[in-house]
Amino acid sequence: MNRNRRVKIVATLGPASNTQAKIHALALAGADTFRINMSHASHDLMRQTVQHIRAVEAELKFPIGIMVDIQGPKHRLGTFENGEIDVVPGHVITLDSDPTPGNSERVHLPHPEILEAMEPGHRLLVNDGKVQLQVIETGDGWSKTKVLSGTWLADKKGVNVPDSDIDAGVLTEKDRKDLEAALKEEIDWIALSFIQRPEDLAEPRKIVGRKAGILCKIEKPQAVERLDDIIDLSDAIMVARGDLGVEMPLELVPSIQKKMIRKCRRAGVPVVVATQMLESMIHSPVPTRAEVSDVANAVYEGADAIMLSAESAAGDYPEDAVRTMNSIAESIEKDKGYVDVIAGQRPQAESTGADAISFAAAEIADTLNLAAIVCFTASGSTGLRAARVRPEKPILALSPVATTARRMAMLWGTKCVITPDSNTLEDVIDKACRCAHREGLAKPGERIIISVGVPLGTPGSTNMLRIAYISEDGQGSQNRVAS
Repeated sequence: MNRNRRVKIVATLGPASNTQAKIHALALAGADTFRINMSHASHDLMRQTVQHIRAVEAELKFPIGIMVDIQGPKHRLGTFENGEIDVVPGHVITLDSDPTPGNSERVHLPHPEILEAMEPGHRLLVNDGKVQLQVIETGDGWSKTKVLSGTWLADKKGVNVPDSDIDAGVLTEKDRKDLEAALKEEIDWIALSFIQRPEDLAEPRKIVGRKAGILCKIEKPQAVERLDDIIDLSDAIMVARGDLGVEMPLELVPSIQKKMIRKCRRAGVPVVVATQMLESMIHSPVPTRAEVSDVANAVYEGADAIMLSAESAAGDYPEDAVRTMNSIAESIEKDKGYVDVIAGQRPQAESTGADAISFAAAEIADTLNLAAIVCFTASGSTGLRAARVRPEKPILALSPVATTARRMAMLWGTKCVITPDSNTLEDVIDKACRCAHREGLAKPGERIIISVGVPLGTPGSTNMLRIAYISEDGQGSQNRVAS
């Protein structure tokens, strides 16, 4: 299960891929973390899928992350008397709180929070932006709008409100039930949809605690405006380009993606790039050239992970999609230009001991041409610090905590191994050398650098670096250890 790349791959599971045999094949093809989308999965299906993933993990002896994506509030139009109406630019239609079927003059919008937030000039994007409406007048429980573009409106089409701050929580009642069910399965990541502001994380964090990492999907302009504060409160970030591309001008999405990745790298927060990366592979065995370039750009920018959605969940070629993404990433990371770009964007060290140790380990590994950087971490914070540097040498993270190793499966350049805690420094060194050798990261006669905290077993106490030789039997040579 050795990967010849630093960026990780997240694969969404669905009807085309949620059997144990398919999950096994996707893991072999390159998937490091699997996403379960609660917009389409029942609790029973989610539990069964988690069991399949854990069975594959046990068989492959390789930590696999599981992300459960919470649906979030979905805004939709009501119904029409005839199922749909024709519209033209300039057509005026009122959105109101009356649940009776609509007509060419009015339609129900079953979301009072939107009607309360609407102001003249605000836009509503219906059916992924195919129809654009602009508010021209508002009242108690209604908003009069005119059509800016589009030709028809139909029952239950989705509504996006890019210009309005919706005064409602990020979790619906369905989301709370989904969240509770997911946490019982000890999943690794909870993905939150339609985050607008830092305050939206308060309720999910109270429910989740530290049972799972919280990943915030950035898909609304309001979230982009408050990005720094949201990053500070998140365990990971997703550049969710689907809804982001609906609610913001498409030409702005690439620059927003770059900004988000760089901010996350500086903060040491994992960042995932998602949506339409290999969209054509839903029905084609090969991607377009533009899609290959899109994946390559995310890799060049130093994203922690790149994600497949419908390509692996419902497509005709799920394994080919993962294999293609893996191949693109491997090719890009072999490019000399990739190394230069990653090194050129390396963030400054923060004035903490953990950051100083991580930067020093990377510098020493480069200067002495060591085989690998090995870090011991219980909480995962040492692994995060090591990955933040984006070192040239591979990172091997050893943890006695299975949940920590699984979460780090989405972390750039980090190979994770679950291993019992050590009681002595000698055991730490032997274990680091044996694991680096066994995982194919170091050969006999090569050296590795080890970061560890003393006293041993104290979370957050990383304060020591040791250089060790790999002996002929793959263990650490105790009499040849330098510090």
